Amino acid sequence: MPLSIGEVSQATGLSVHALRFFEREGLLLRDIPRTLGGQRAYERADVDWLLLCNRLRDSGMPIATVKRFADLVREGPGNEPDRLALLREHERQVEARIDDLRACLAVIHDKVVVYEHHVKTGTATGLWSPPTVSRPL
Repeated sequence: MPLSIGEVSQATGLSVHALRFFEREGLLLRDIPRTLGGQRAYERADVDWLLLCNRLRDSGMPIATVKRFADLVREGPGNEPDRLALLREHERQVEARIDDLRACLAVIHDKVVVYEHHVKTGTATGLWSPPTVSRPL
């Protein structure tokens, strides 16, 4: 049973505007057919693809790379090593971002521990207070 653009928007969390953008940019795996009334008629496979695209975008994959991946998938069998290489490179980039975030989290956690100790012991006053501004004579 075909799905309307509104139903696909609701299922994917993408706005109708974003869905039209994805279509214009060639990010979908097929041309979306139209009903006799001119409405887009999506299938469940389109929704599944869009959900994957959302995850790729949420993980930082540029639109151009999503488009390259979609192009490869549309080309059909025979280019799986290229698809795998693209996904491995993105995986490496995401892992690097996660490592950076973990390093940031460690610093933040250390500050939380320090502040918790000072708040608990009543010695938090003045922790990283802005310096007083001296006035010229």
